[in-house]
Amino acid sequence: MSTEHAAEAAAQHGPSAGEYIAHHLTYFNGTGAKQQALIDFSLINYDTIFFSALLAILGSFVFWLAARKATSGVPGRFQAAVEILVEMVADQAKGLIHSPESRKFVAPLALTVFVFVFLMNAMDFLPLDWLPRLWEGIYGGMGHDPHHAYLRVVPTADINATMGMSVTVLLVCLYYNVKIKGAGGWAHELVSAPFGTSKNPLLAVILGIVNFAMQLIEFAAKTISHGMRLFGNMFAGELIFMLIALMGAAWTGYNAPSILLFLGHFVAGFAWALFHILVVVLQAFIFMMLTLVYVGQAHEAH
Repeated sequence: MSTEHAAEAAAQHGPSAGEYIAHHLTYFNGTGAKQQALIDFSLINYDTIFFSALLAILGSFVFWLAARKATSGVPGRFQAAVEILVEMVADQAKGLIHSPESRKFVAPLALTVFVFVFLMNAMDFLPLDWLPRLWEGIYGGMGHDPHHAYLRVVPTADINATMGMSVTVLLVCLYYNVKIKGAGGWAHELVSAPFGTSKNPLLAVILGIVNFAMQLIEFAAKTISHGMRLFGNMFAGELIFMLIALMGAAWTGYNAPSILLFLGHFVAGFAWALFHILVVVLQAFIFMMLTLVYVGQAHEAH
């Protein structure tokens, strides 16, 4: 078979299942390269940055609109929904952070986290190939190879986004540790908790080293688990949607296997979409609650 005939045959058959999934799991970073380590500053996922910024602007616009249309009389449905959300977050913050001054910042922060994460998670509800196909047309129209038009639309399925948010929460916790306890008080806590200290100088040094190591492990474990939990759930959900889409793409004509796969595609897609509504909301709520818990722990002395 000649090269031209081979290319035509490949174009007619389209990508294999593995190629389809690999294409949808590749970020648009200008090179098509894959991240090789947990921290890799050599790559910038432009699609994650774009959709994160777009959704942040959208969320801010929604709250601006709610504040602009707020009335002291009988609220409309939109205002009532926003007020219920604000009160829910405020109640959670009040139960975990007892300082009214801190709640003035932490409660709006938690509300922002919840809405922001929810909007990013909700991008998973869009048809899997809708935006990527649109981007292929735009990218190809600019004179580039459309086969290299990679696009991932769920920012929370990118470990860089979730770990970036969890590191930001860590920085907020460190800030409140210093603000509430003072630099000296927090430094003392780092070497005296959780195992305490001793009047014996040698034992005090040993306990200080162990306590400090345990504190570092605690901060690292909370930060990594905070970001990895959200990433893992959203990445798995995105991958399942891809596998369900492949069931519908296996159509080869009016035969029993194709019909069964198409029915499975429809039933599984509908069921997973309904279940994923719970996942999207629950993961946003969990991320918000862990933010409040970690900031609340920064207010407590060991």
